[in-house]
Amino acid sequence: MITIAVANQKGGVGKTTTAVNLAAYLAASGRRVLLIDLDPQGNASSGLGVVPKREIPNSYHLITGEKNPEELITDTPLKKLFLIPASIDLVGCEIELANTSDRESYLKRALEKIEDRFKYCIIDCPPSLGILTVNALAASRWVIVPVQCEYYALEGLARLLRTLEIVKTRFNPALDIAGFLMTMYDPRTRLSKEVVQEIKKHFPNKCFKTLIPRNVRLCEAPSYGLPILMYDARSSGAEAYKKLTVEVIKRCEKAG
Repeated sequence: MITIAVANQKGGVGKTTTAVNLAAYLAASGRRVLLIDLDPQGNASSGLGVVPKREIPNSYHLITGEKNPEELITDTPLKKLFLIPASIDLVGCEIELANTSDRESYLKRALEKIEDRFKYCIIDCPPSLGILTVNALAASRWVIVPVQCEYYALEGLARLLRTLEIVKTRFNPALDIAGFLMTMYDPRTRLSKEVVQEIKKHFPNKCFKTLIPRNVRLCEAPSYGLPILMYDARSSGAEAYKKLTVEVIKRCEKAG
């Protein structure tokens, strides 16, 4: 199973949109995919038509080990895409796991029980670098970093890279950056073009060629509980995520 964390401690950068739509296009390509929503806000869950509720099995039970992973998997509108939804209870994980041993590897151990069932596992991380994100990074082979094409694009990336290095050194030597993904790109503005140039200058070999545009249809799709390929497959946002998926497959499956 190829596990990919979608992470950035900044909110509003297109992280959940990327996790949901990448997972959807991977599933549409014929691969069995598991999407794990680790964000207490539960946007990845609702974006696939699953309303996060405490009473249904969710990713809180996955992290704490209270239930077997098999019990937590639910269907989605796409045949080969499966979901472990979020819960507001995830907010408490930081405190609950604070004094437990090996707390950074809870998710990794849980996923080992189901790794033969899926080709890909995509993890939508919360907008922080706390214990949930660290668990996701410790369990992943790859990380995708969405970067919004705006003035403060590079703000906080140094801290994220430092966290990645710590996780790689202490918990997961196999962890690598699949790529920085520029999101909310507007070709009409000089700022968007300058941000892309700046990111490519800092990370010349780690940037996806695909640019995710600002697109109304991408914003609308979650309110219908659908990924963009089922909401409007002809939109510019859909075309962009389709191209991104091809890049991800080439990078991740080639490297293993």
